[in-house]
Amino acid sequence: MSHVTLSQLEQQQDFVRRHIGPGQAEQAEMLATIGATSLDDLIEQTVPAAIRLPQDMNLPAGTTEAQALAELKAIAGKNKIYRSFIGMGYSDVHVPNVILRNVLENPGWYTAYTPYQPEIAQGRLQALLNFQQATLDLTGMDLASASLLDEGTAAAEAMALGKRVSKNRKANAFFVADDVHPQTYDVVRTRAEMFGFEIIVGKAEDAASHDIFGALLQYPGTTGEIRDLTDIIAAVQANKGIVAVAADIMSLVLLKSPGEMGADVVLGSAQRFGVPMGYGGPHAAFFATRDDYKRSLPGRIIGVSQDTRGRPALRMALQTREQHIRREKANSNICTAQVLLANMASFYAVYHGPKGLKTIASRIHRFADIIAAALQNAGFSLAHANYFDTITVNVGDKKDAIVSASDAAMINLRTDLDGKLGISVDETTTRADVTKLLAVFGINDVNFDALDAKVSEMPASIPAELARTSEILTHEVFNKYHSETEMLRYIKSLEDKDLALNHSMISLGSCTMKLNATAEMIPVTWPEFGSLHPFAPLSQAQGYQHMIQELADWLVEITGYDHIAMQPNSGAQGEYAGLIAIRKYHESRGEGHRNICLIPSSAHGTNPASAQMIEYKVVVVNCDKNGNVDMADLKAKAEEMADNLACIMITYPSTHGVYEETVREICDIIHANGGQVYLDGANMNAQVGLTSPGYIGADVSHLNLHKTFCIPHGGGGPGMGPIGVKKHLAPFVPNHPVVKIDGPNPENGAVSAAPWGSASILPISYMYIRMMGAAGLKKATEVAILNANYIAKKLGEHFPVLYKGRNERVAHECIIDMRPLKEASGVTEMDVAKRLNDYGFHAPTMSFPVAGTLMIEPTESEAKAELDRFIEAMISIRHEIAKVEAGEWDATNNPLHNAPHTLADICDHNWDRAYDRQLAAYPVAAVARNKFWPTVNRIDDVYGDRNLVCSCPSVESYRD
Repeated sequence: MSHVTLSQLEQQQDFVRRHIGPGQAEQAEMLATIGATSLDDLIEQTVPAAIRLPQDMNLPAGTTEAQALAELKAIAGKNKIYRSFIGMGYSDVHVPNVILRNVLENPGWYTAYTPYQPEIAQGRLQALLNFQQATLDLTGMDLASASLLDEGTAAAEAMALGKRVSKNRKANAFFVADDVHPQTYDVVRTRAEMFGFEIIVGKAEDAASHDIFGALLQYPGTTGEIRDLTDIIAAVQANKGIVAVAADIMSLVLLKSPGEMGADVVLGSAQRFGVPMGYGGPHAAFFATRDDYKRSLPGRIIGVSQDTRGRPALRMALQTREQHIRREKANSNICTAQVLLANMASFYAVYHGPKGLKTIASRIHRFADIIAAALQNAGFSLAHANYFDTITVNVGDKKDAIVSASDAAMINLRTDLDGKLGISVDETTTRADVTKLLAVFGINDVNFDALDAKVSEMPASIPAELARTSEILTHEVFNKYHSETEMLRYIKSLEDKDLALNHSMISLGSCTMKLNATAEMIPVTWPEFGSLHPFAPLSQAQGYQHMIQELADWLVEITGYDHIAMQPNSGAQGEYAGLIAIRKYHESRGEGHRNICLIPSSAHGTNPASAQMIEYKVVVVNCDKNGNVDMADLKAKAEEMADNLACIMITYPSTHGVYEETVREICDIIHANGGQVYLDGANMNAQVGLTSPGYIGADVSHLNLHKTFCIPHGGGGPGMGPIGVKKHLAPFVPNHPVVKIDGPNPENGAVSAAPWGSASILPISYMYIRMMGAAGLKKATEVAILNANYIAKKLGEHFPVLYKGRNERVAHECIIDMRPLKEASGVTEMDVAKRLNDYGFHAPTMSFPVAGTLMIEPTESEAKAELDRFIEAMISIRHEIAKVEAGEWDATNNPLHNAPHTLADICDHNWDRAYDRQLAAYPVAAVARNKFWPTVNRIDDVYGDRNLVCSCPSVESYRD
């Protein structure tokens, strides 16, 4: 046996080889196939020499899973978990263990993609439809979306909707009640500043006295007060204004709904429905409105349609509102939702049902009453007599002493109120917690039975006119699965309807569906990260601060920027925050008139939508036949508009999948004409370790941590979109009104509700970078490029590859052009996408960035065997297309037009197809080894949009 050193043995246990799919032998075989002698040779052929980094990244060497977990556990241990009574829109929760284990910790749920291919996503679509139904029941509204990013973002979207639909078109002011949560107000203020709206803050009852297009009210108010908003809402509406109400979802179990008070929009956070606080997120926001406004509703709507067999089937409805399609005319730039978290909240509602939720809400309210009674007995007065879970106590000059005592008792109270303290209770509150809390106020020997009796004698803190009388959650799904056995099986039944990364490769171009390693996911559910309130004192969050700073330092090194701002909680929010920084930079130099944003037609689809959100005028720059930016057109437009040029938004490598040789020249032209360069981070997976936005010459980028840095897509969210900036833009990144962030201008507004966005998923990216190290990250990029070129080479023999760069190479993705085949055969890119479902694959990105194409990104995590299985499927489909071309199958009686095929098809005794059942279900031998059955046939999109239903249909409709 040859001698092997200890170092060699240790290297064989590293994480890198687990993350990267092809082994050394497979890489050599693939390199030979594409005509490269080594990875270095491939990179030399592919990536322009002028932008390649002169030296390796200065990052710690990669380490093992066990070592990285141990290090992060020690960092997490620096967090101090106090008992939180802060409230302000965030509450501690009990995550039902059946949901924790089988949804949040289950790759069948967290590795799935956005359900654009609904035939293989019926499970998460059903869970989201349940979320919408729960939202409708609790809010009393007509139409609900499938989640937004957080309560602050949802409020800002409500303001934008109000401006679109208000009949008071001349008004440019939006009213915000002075009892709205401060972080919500700040996100709204930021959005209003970008749109040029005036914000008026005042008492809710004064809203109608102003000339406004809309108003935002809080229910209950940020200090806990509940009151009937009916007259306030009616007065604003009488003046043709739109009223949005930000509501506490748990309170709506017991309180009269805002819809019953006449609200136009109801929004809020669903965090209280079984989602950990996680230092701020991710949490799903809910958003509901009137049916009249369905075309203006932000975010996604899950609708009920039917498949080709006439059976009910779910899909994302009204997709033509999406920002990729409408570009600068979109309702919003929202891309990532919070699907995984919305699913958790919907399962929480299903598991507890209406009776269980009422018990939880009533127990919360009773504890608030008991605390209020005890404080009043002790001589304290309350700011409000009517409340649900939050009481505000007048403490005067005793405040400092009480806060000191609460700190000693490891209790957090709300302390930002003059002469007052806030106390919010939640479903985790116990008698022991209350005893400890009251001791802080000098109240000892608590007699709960006596206090409980006293409460029943006091005037009700929820007056009769505010008590809910309407029923909630009457649909069967909320009244059926209350034992853990039944709930487990229900979750599993939905999971089995969905194709996720735990089944097969998801080859979506631009979306980077790579491995979300288990070791990266484990820290997310550690209580040291999950149980911290986002507004806890920084002294209690030293573990988070350590991790966030270290991750930021690593990302600075990776991106070539000078500063990373972590707040944006999606890629779309990152684009928005980056553009705000550019706008504020120009304003600081007396050049606020600069408002032209150049966007090449090859840029990412959300870019124009983001530009319109800061009131920038989009000017499109042409691309040449090879997919590169037309430099003559760029130069002419930049010079023509030099006096007003604000920026350019480019994607690199371009969305066409090529490394453009002229990217540095693009930056130089923009800078020479007074503009800034925004480089979209969607394709960082093809840059890390080889080049960087900062080195290329860009000024700002957002990073899709849910793409390049391994945070899973979660069925369409969560995401994180921190921005990297050069030092001249660093003063202009987001700050926060409750927890000030060192560095940025303190007056800068927030773009997300929490200071560090969805902080609880940052450990995923931290673990990824720590385990990969500089060498591993670079290797990942190289193999991503290898895998893409291998697919392009093998498929290029059967399909046209639309764009190629130098030496006929593609970057990390390639585009297959279906248009010639469509013209010859009538087979569409949609047919190919649906037929891939029969082969057990999710379709590549369809008709983006070019209509009639398929964009394929294999990532570095897929092994050669999986790539070959996908290639075999695509070649087999090409042969099927050839049979249609030759007339062997007609235009409609063929397996492509009829795809996907379900068990109902295969078992149908009236099989009348021109091809046999075996070909339909098992087109190649590999499919039989791991068959995935779509549960519905192709869904009728037009029917679903014409007959919009976004609530749970009756069980009878499915039986029929």
